Amino acid sequence: MYDHIGLKVGNIDASVRFYTAALAPLGYVLCSRDESGAGFGPKGEPALWLYLRKGPAAAGAHIAFRAPDHAAIRKFHSEGLKTGGRDNGAAGARADYSPSYFAAFLIDPDGNNVEAVCT
Repeated sequence: MYDHIGLKVGNIDASVRFYTAALAPLGYVLCSRDESGAGFGPKGEPALWLYLRKGPAAAGAHIAFRAPDHAAIRKFHSEGLKTGGRDNGAAGARADYSPSYFAAFLIDPDGNNVEAVCT
């Protein structure tokens, strides 16, 4: 439905480390990087853009990434925790969302709620 999403971050290096680790199990890679930003997505197709924030932090956003399977979601969660993410919901079924919904949630270094999900 969307072409790309942009997030403003306070520390580009910390955010690149977090998203590189957390998104790798989902098949996404770092596609572009310079001193003021970075782009992630399928190889050659960045869809998540990180921009260095100038000024105070805004309220966090919610982003959900489609995952290929439960194992990738578990790895997303564990790798994200190792690289500065905070737990916001371990990998597991979310029957209250739908009978087949399986997801994990992390808070990224800038307070955004990042989810990996498969249904």
